[in-house]
Amino acid sequence: MEKIQSIRGMNDLLPEQSGYWQFVERMLARAVELYGYQEIRTPIAEHTALFKRSIGEDTDIVEKEMYTFDDKGGDSITLRPENTASCIRAGIEHGLFHHQKQKFWYVGPMFRHERPQKGRYRQFHQFGCEAIGWPGPDIDAELIQMTARFLAKLGLKNLTLELNSIGTASERKIYRQHLVAYFENHLAGLDEDSKRRLTTNPLRIFDSKVPATRTIIKKAPHLESFLSEESRLHFQRLCQLLDDLKIDYVVNPRLVRGLDYYSLTVFEWLTDQLGAQNAVLAGGRYDGLVEQLGGKPTPGIGFAMGMERLIELLKLSNQSVNCEYSAQVYVVTDNSEQAIMRATLFSEQLRDHDINTVIHFGGGSFKSQFKRADQSGAGIAAVIGVVELAANQITIKPLRSEQEQFQLEFDQKLDNESLSTLLNLLPQ
Repeated sequence: MEKIQSIRGMNDLLPEQSGYWQFVERMLARAVELYGYQEIRTPIAEHTALFKRSIGEDTDIVEKEMYTFDDKGGDSITLRPENTASCIRAGIEHGLFHHQKQKFWYVGPMFRHERPQKGRYRQFHQFGCEAIGWPGPDIDAELIQMTARFLAKLGLKNLTLELNSIGTASERKIYRQHLVAYFENHLAGLDEDSKRRLTTNPLRIFDSKVPATRTIIKKAPHLESFLSEESRLHFQRLCQLLDDLKIDYVVNPRLVRGLDYYSLTVFEWLTDQLGAQNAVLAGGRYDGLVEQLGGKPTPGIGFAMGMERLIELLKLSNQSVNCEYSAQVYVVTDNSEQAIMRATLFSEQLRDHDINTVIHFGGGSFKSQFKRADQSGAGIAAVIGVVELAANQITIKPLRSEQEQFQLEFDQKLDNESLSTLLNLLPQ
């Protein structure tokens, strides 16, 4: 019979890998809580119209990458390709933006039908934040400062922050007309994908990696020339705040981001260690999105970060991350019914005090059990055999020190002195 394997681009996360994820997720959750963000969880599947209306029907994500299907009721459903739209939908639906400001964080799987490659998968995971209700550049600066803080806390180095202002929708509309006119005058030199984008989403031509197209892009008009004074002041104030915070950045006039809902501030943290997939974290302001999805005009800004890329960077940095599970106490028995019962009672006492405890089940000699105890990383082997059962005791054998083994009286409750003795033997 043919083996069933995972879907291409959708990967298993095995136990030896999950420790990294747990470490990073805990650290990120704590880091953003320092700034007042609270967790939100949204459905993996949403009505397709949500993403068409928010991301934009002419974007690559909506045109080519979404997992979309009709459910049994005939509704068009899409597995979420990103989570900002879902967060805004949830906020509107539950009245969370009515005379309120909100700071959300989330983590979870997203889905895009792309060509799988290192750092880019069809099921991938994002950690992200959304700050809803603040119009000024001060919240932009705080959010960017927050990302700088936790990237530094993770020990990631040689990252570059790129910034740009893409203005308002009306400003981009005027710019788009000039941009299309410029590229139409150089149509013969554009690659086929850029020619297609010229009539759908011309700003995305800036993402082309084709050398001939890149040459044409260099002389294209800059969006900055079409910004209003208000948009310019917003960006200038943001840059000043980042200067005050001593956060290094590069202004990249070609940075536009791939989603239609962005406005004003856009930013990315980039690395040179992951090849073509060099964006570690990216985001921006989306002041029109709440209104676009049926709410009242409400400003917002957010970011999302690919967890797979972040963890790959963490591994490349060769940092020591204590992310593997290890037992602290390993219980060895003579496999009798009475010994197993006593092992279970004793183990539950240890777990009441948050001590990781593993009982050896399935038989085996004491020699083989001690070998497994040593492999488990435990600091102590707790032995329950015929002698211990007769004396109502448990033998404690230190595995990581030269201290002699000793006996504890078995009781239904572990006394403070015995607990303290055990804790002192556990690896720190």
